[in-house]
Amino acid sequence: MVILASAALLLLGAASGEWKAEAQTAADSTRYAPDSAATAPDSPDRYRLRKVVLDAGHGGKDRGCAGVSAREADVALSLVLALGKQIEQNMPDVKVIYTRKTNVFVELDERAAIANRNHADLFISIHCNAGPSQSHGTEVWTMGLHKTTANLGVAQRENSVILQEKNYQSRYNGFDPSSPQSHIMFSLFQSAYITNSLRFAQRVDRQLRTTVSRPSRGVKQAGFLVLWKSTMPSVLIESGFLTNPTEERYLNDKANQTYMAAGIYRAFREYKRELEGG
Repeated sequence: MVILASAALLLLGAASGEWKAEAQTAADSTRYAPDSAATAPDSPDRYRLRKVVLDAGHGGKDRGCAGVSAREADVALSLVLALGKQIEQNMPDVKVIYTRKTNVFVELDERAAIANRNHADLFISIHCNAGPSQSHGTEVWTMGLHKTTANLGVAQRENSVILQEKNYQSRYNGFDPSSPQSHIMFSLFQSAYITNSLRFAQRVDRQLRTTVSRPSRGVKQAGFLVLWKSTMPSVLIESGFLTNPTEERYLNDKANQTYMAAGIYRAFREYKRELEGG
């Protein structure tokens, strides 16, 4: 019954063409949006966002996509470290946990497992995109049904990382990264956290568009394995296209990386304050 309700919710979002953060599931409203009238602002029982897991995509033997000189694994790590530094400096009450802080390979399921073992409140995975040289802009993704072939293509590219892992078929229950049917099946996971995943994703998209002045390709959904088993709201941020020479230069610049991280931090601060009723 729960699975069918989740599927119906996902299909409704796909059919409408957009998502509304106000449409809550029972799990979201219970865990993350307590009744403000019943819980005083200074109550010790009031919800607080205490742990965030930051995931730099790819790494080690998996360099990800590439431009002329920049590699996705390196740019993603720089963005994650810049974001983590800002959270640590400005929010001492939040514990920042990294899936990697150096150039090492971490399996996709282990990234979610790190978040689960630490009982994280939010999972943020940062990547870079690839496509035709004219493609540009940021994308913010949550787990869900892909609405277009292009959306499916992004998920297939990111999920193909598992081909570099040992025993990937048994590790991912027979998941085939080239199969649209596999992506539809896995997109049904994370539905219990879809409202707050989308709430945070929309704030990231807005900050990157307005504060950072980055072109946006919107908030989207598809079946990403890195988000699959995380038991908390989760998003995947595509910071831009390394295959676009202009965007590659932008993303490979330390000052711009810090600037983009500041935009994501602002979204995180907004999201935290909203959930905590502050």
